Amino acid sequence: MATNNARMVILGGGTAGWMTAAALAKKFSGMPLSLRLIESEELGTVGVGESTIPHIRHFNQFLGIDEADFVRATKATFKLGIQFRNWGELGEEYIHPFGSVGFDINGVEFQHFWVSAYQSGNAASFDDYSVAAAAIKKNRFAYPQSDDTGWRGSYNYAFHFDAALYASYLRRYAEDRSVVRLEGKVKHTECDPVTGNICSLHLESGEVVEADFFVDCTGFRALLINGSLGAEFESWAHWLPCDRALAMPSTKVVGLSPYTRATAHSAGWCWQIPLQHRVGNGCVYASEFMQDDLAYQHLLSQLEGAALLEEPRKFRFVAGMRQQQWRKNCVAIGLSGGFLEPLESTSIYLIQVGIKALLDLFSPRADQQLLQHEFNARVTAEYVRIRDFIIMHYAETRRDDSAFWRYCQTMSLPDSLVQRQNIFQQVGHVDHLQYGVYAAVCIGQGVIPQHFDPRVGGYSEATVAGYLARMRNEIAQLVDEMPSAELFINHLLNNEEHS
Repeated sequence: MATNNARMVILGGGTAGWMTAAALAKKFSGMPLSLRLIESEELGTVGVGESTIPHIRHFNQFLGIDEADFVRATKATFKLGIQFRNWGELGEEYIHPFGSVGFDINGVEFQHFWVSAYQSGNAASFDDYSVAAAAIKKNRFAYPQSDDTGWRGSYNYAFHFDAALYASYLRRYAEDRSVVRLEGKVKHTECDPVTGNICSLHLESGEVVEADFFVDCTGFRALLINGSLGAEFESWAHWLPCDRALAMPSTKVVGLSPYTRATAHSAGWCWQIPLQHRVGNGCVYASEFMQDDLAYQHLLSQLEGAALLEEPRKFRFVAGMRQQQWRKNCVAIGLSGGFLEPLESTSIYLIQVGIKALLDLFSPRADQQLLQHEFNARVTAEYVRIRDFIIMHYAETRRDDSAFWRYCQTMSLPDSLVQRQNIFQQVGHVDHLQYGVYAAVCIGQGVIPQHFDPRVGGYSEATVAGYLARMRNEIAQLVDEMPSAELFINHLLNNEEHS
């Protein structure tokens, strides 16, 4: 690799490409690093990753992006969590809220007090003790106060946004910071016969683009990491059998919901994502258990507004990841490195994981083999954790109304997930290396711990019931003070427009 004026090429735009370009331009501003991004307007992007988790806020803050400007430019709405319907049993629903559920009491985690109250018949739904969940149920939103140690600081938020608009927004950001965009499609790549490193990309126009380091953001095509370097793909389809998706936007309906909805059907699930100007809808399903036309009917049945396309966009995928996401002098970011269905809105987060590791480790002068090993270990660990979290939603179902759900009930599971779930089911221990409010999802799926922390036994049933009742009352009072989610966004945008 060159020691002066190192040259990096990002192949592919979209969300992954322009997030990578923007982050690299920010970190290496003023340094001897040439950044170019090659994309073709003729090639579409997947563009279904419109729902995020709170980590996206850290990314935007790193870039120095003004939130109101971002919300306006990307047609974004605020998101307090995910509502799951029909996952445990038909007719059931629960919320995975962003932030904490309840408060620890004298060093004992809240779920232990809830289990004690549940066993004595004195507990409401677990998510009733969350500010985010309570606000979701009333379609309300207000910014949390990070310096508040009480309820006002107990919740978090993310965004729904138009992924194409976000990519365009970051393109402007990156180009303003000297990232050079090239229009074109790759005809073939040239690799060094000795090292195996990629040397150059030959475009259909005849232009040859040389670089020292390449980032593959070509989506499922994985033109560099797989096509040129042969990084093997590890399939997780046994645990995550959904392999198809249909996506279709619809017109905006009255009101605005500050959450993503995930409704399970007989062979997968459907999503609804509210934006300022439209609603994103999709149907994820397993082709082994459902025909395309039936999936299409599921998609149409959930539309609350008029469809904005005559036919839905169709996607085929396999859940899994590249065994090496940094191979030779190439890093895969986004779908070229792996795919996990968007059930917990982690697709864009996984792009961030790769970018963060690259920002931490990239150095033209360092031992590249050492950096590859560390990068791959970090990214793999995140993929596996999220994989297990998503599998858990399927495995912990009590539905037996279709062959798909019966398969999910009986499929073998990763040892890491089996261990984690057995411990939670026994004693209510939450693995804090996992994602989201893990107890909220487990309990929402019907996994109720058999035992609770023995220290809870030092409190009377009446005392525990009083604690929980007081929490619900305090949360209700706070949420009643919040404006509607739509009013909050309108106020934010109007203030920005007149500032």
